[in-house]
Amino acid sequence: MTSTFPNISISTERLVLRPLDEDDVPALAEMMNDEQVGAWTDVPQPFTEDAARNLITQYAPAQRESGRGLALAVTEFLTQRLVGVVQLGKTNWHIRSTELSYVIAPWARGEGYASEAALATAQWLLGDQKFERVELRTAADNTASQQVAQKIGCISEGVLRNACIAHVRAEDGTWSDVRTDFIVWSLLPEDLDGAGEQLADSRGFTSFSDWN
Repeated sequence: MTSTFPNISISTERLVLRPLDEDDVPALAEMMNDEQVGAWTDVPQPFTEDAARNLITQYAPAQRESGRGLALAVTEFLTQRLVGVVQLGKTNWHIRSTELSYVIAPWARGEGYASEAALATAQWLLGDQKFERVELRTAADNTASQQVAQKIGCISEGVLRNACIAHVRAEDGTWSDVRTDFIVWSLLPEDLDGAGEQLADSRGFTSFSDWN
């Protein structure tokens, strides 16, 4: 029988991570249309409200119910505003491993939300869910995302050469693909000791390669 992630909420000092709902459609569409999201992820550009609604009502539930992954809205505790999304994907329940990725809204960058949300998710996975490995992949030129990985205690395991497609937008608004390397990072249960002390102001993206 396929295992699945529960419908849960995760709270931190400043954030609540919860299931996406249809009220998030406008904010999600606006966030995903940012140029940096287009550059470092495979999120389609432009990203319409219909695409956001499909992600929330069709794609995310199917991922969870099939056991492949989980998508969580990242919201501010005080304002309840959507500041980002955390996704789990490529989950292997036999070896208890999953890949973590994240997007932070342009207006919310520089507040350390990416690190706070990623660490909270990793702690939940490696603690409550008894996972043995959380993996992150960052494009070689995406230094902001690499800083997030370092701040939550990830260990760099090496480079997947020529394994990543980034995107560049021309003056006419069209996008073209640029091939680059992936840096592979991992978190194991023993890596979490002291990870919270490493958190600092950061922002970042990892590739949502399954979102299309």
